[in-house]
Amino acid sequence: MPAADEFDAAVTLEALLARGDDRSRWSATRAARIDGVVVRVHDADPESANCFSPARLDAHIEVALSADAAPIERVIVEVTPPMRAWAAGRHLDWSTAALQRDFAGRRVRVEGWLMFDVEHDQEAENTRPGHDDNWRATAWEIHPVTSIEVFRP
Repeated sequence: MPAADEFDAAVTLEALLARGDDRSRWSATRAARIDGVVVRVHDADPESANCFSPARLDAHIEVALSADAAPIERVIVEVTPPMRAWAAGRHLDWSTAALQRDFAGRRVRVEGWLMFDVEHDQEAENTRPGHDDNWRATAWEIHPVTSIEVFRP
């Protein structure tokens, strides 16, 4: 879990959404804390990080400034299988269904490690602007999520 001094205070949802090539804007050695609205929760496709196993899928949580944000105005945060197991050990249900039930449409605070997902940098508005098949704002993610909670400012 990230320690207090490992969080980059400059990372906010607004900063992650800022337009422009952001490949070197942040550091994957730092943690982040963002506040936003959960627009969508779904299972990811099988990915290399999980050996392409259909039984070990990350949960993608799309976070934005508003519930009606377009896909290119959303940041992806991911709950991984190991973090699901960690949460279960603390009597938290981080299954995709529970994340959908508990957080979809709600304002949340998310914490975790920053990661630039090179597998998706050609599908992000910040690194491939203007392409019709972009489905996210940035290839930067909070991955893995280490904390998610409903947040009321």
